[in-house]
Amino acid sequence: MTKHHTHHGYNEGSKPEKPQTGAAESGQAAEFSTESTDNFAAAGVKKHLNEAESEQIFTEEGVEQSAEAESGEKIAELEMKLAEITDQLLRKAADFENFRKRMNQDKQNAIEYANQSLLLDIIPVIDDFERAIQSAESSKDFAGFLDGVKIIEKQLVSQLESKWGLKRFNSAGELFDPNIHEALMVEKTTDVTEAVVREDLIKGYLLKDRLIRAAKVKVAMPEA
Repeated sequence: MTKHHTHHGYNEGSKPEKPQTGAAESGQAAEFSTESTDNFAAAGVKKHLNEAESEQIFTEEGVEQSAEAESGEKIAELEMKLAEITDQLLRKAADFENFRKRMNQDKQNAIEYANQSLLLDIIPVIDDFERAIQSAESSKDFAGFLDGVKIIEKQLVSQLESKWGLKRFNSAGELFDPNIHEALMVEKTTDVTEAVVREDLIKGYLLKDRLIRAAKVKVAMPEA
């Protein structure tokens, strides 16, 4: 009987303890699961960062390419404008050079042919002299020749004065004025108290009230 009680001495209701490996494995599984989740999350973040970085690089490259293209267009536009301005300047310079040459030529022509109108007025006078000389040679009429020369001279002086402003002035009997007179001869006399022009040796001329040739005269000076 005692042995029987010994056999049934443990609590029948109690169950034998299971090994603790299950709890350890569960902890390890939980730890693995957490680590895997962390690794997955880290990988996702890294992927997201890589994608963002790639997108940023792509965007920056696109901006750079766009800026380069825009810069190239502006450079081409500026080069075109520069070429147009250069062409305009070259045309203006050529026009100015042609204008300068034309002005110089006109100036030279004006200098060379400035007296053309005057000479055209003198040519008929030369014709009159030729006719007077021919008439005197054939008729041997000195008086007629002299009268003809006087008429021609009077016409010429009148035309030069009325059309060209050339005026001949007489000095005989006028007070000597060194501004318009040049004394070629001087005589002492008691009948004058001041220097007086006795005779016009070569008459003087004014061009529109401006002296262009002084009269060459003979002057009478008081003896005192």
